[in-house]
Amino acid sequence: MSAKKIIILVVVVLVLGGVAAGVILHQQAKIVKVVTGKALRQDLVASVSGTGQIKPKTYVNIGATSFGRITHLYVKEGDHVQKGAILARVESVQPEATVDAQQAAIASSKTDISSYVAAEKTAEANIAEARADLEQKKLDYDRAQALYKDQLIAKQDFDSKQAAFDVSNATLAQRIAALDQAKAQTDSQRAHLDQAQASQRANFDALDKTISRAPFDGLVTNVPVREGETVVVGIQNAEGSTLMTLADMSVITAEVKVDETDIVNIALGQSADVTVDALPGRAFKGHVTEVGDQALLRTTGIATSQSTTGTEEAKDFKVVVTLDQTPGNHLDELRPGLSTTARITVAQRPGALTIPIQALVQRDPAVEKTLLENDGKLPQTVSAATTAPAKTELAQGVYILTTTGGKLRVAFVPVTTGVTGATDIEVLSGLNPGDEIVIGRYQILRALKSGTIVKRDTTPITADTSSSSS
Repeated sequence: MSAKKIIILVVVVLVLGGVAAGVILHQQAKIVKVVTGKALRQDLVASVSGTGQIKPKTYVNIGATSFGRITHLYVKEGDHVQKGAILARVESVQPEATVDAQQAAIASSKTDISSYVAAEKTAEANIAEARADLEQKKLDYDRAQALYKDQLIAKQDFDSKQAAFDVSNATLAQRIAALDQAKAQTDSQRAHLDQAQASQRANFDALDKTISRAPFDGLVTNVPVREGETVVVGIQNAEGSTLMTLADMSVITAEVKVDETDIVNIALGQSADVTVDALPGRAFKGHVTEVGDQALLRTTGIATSQSTTGTEEAKDFKVVVTLDQTPGNHLDELRPGLSTTARITVAQRPGALTIPIQALVQRDPAVEKTLLENDGKLPQTVSAATTAPAKTELAQGVYILTTTGGKLRVAFVPVTTGVTGATDIEVLSGLNPGDEIVIGRYQILRALKSGTIVKRDTTPITADTSSSSS
């Protein structure tokens, strides 16, 4: 064979090879690369997060209960105090003087009572004397009356005995009245004493208000005043001076705000893991003890019922997580006001069938069925029908991988979902364990259709391509 024929043969072979390669590359260019995963059984935990701060369950602002200058401050921030311990004193010259003056008045009243009681005894003795004298005068009168009847004494002597008897009787009545008067004076003075003692209790209360005591065992968390400052008592429309804040750290809570879309999943008693920004790498166990039923505006924290604006904005709800008193929790390291995040477990599903959340899409099942039957293409009649403004019902589902005619294709399968975890979601129906599904990429999932020929893409999914699909 001549060299010319060999060259021509080689050229023909190369041309045919190029054409074949071009056809193959053209066909491969139509194949969509998809990232796949499998429906797996695993323990699924659904949680809701909220941010807030550490707060003691019980805390109180110790306010001024007396007007005056602070003479002593016995504590500072961070001190632990016992119930009843003296925290501060305000000047008490005037209350002490009032107490001393009233005490002298009480002593004087007691002396007067003693005097009136002695007068009663004197009056009682006078009555006894008057009664004895009356008995003697009555005997003399009765004897004189008998003698006068028998004409044995003169009328003058009889009248004298009768007059003496009448005087003695009047004297007894007078002395009984004097006793009643003495008793009335004693009762009156006793009433004055009771009044003075009641006033003294008020004076002691005013004096006691110059001393501030701890209402319970706790931690002093704030002392905004100093010795020598003058404090005032609050009135109806003006807040009084605050001496300090006392917190009961025996029960510590994390008060967090939860988004309105998640609050329906929160219930009392749910467990929670609480992390504190100041203590990285640590998690404190707790449980939900309070779920707010009043929405709070996110920008201001004001309850919607108290807001005067009609602006629609995001809302939160208050949730209180009480930290558990366990040996490993070390709650003594916490301080009120520390920023915290609470991750509340709202549901647990052991051995649930799960898929990645990003695999979910919404499609029209009827259209997807038609696409699958026509290799990813809609017939002309169907295409025209789908352009009509008729409202279609979309279903939630995933694309599974199937092999038909030796080619790998995708098919839309509606699924029913349950609990949502951080990255996975529970599948209640529509899939079986081990089913291979399309999980990415986001741009591919947005435009993917049933019947499309695909091939597996093994390159890792980056953060910007792993967004949730629609």
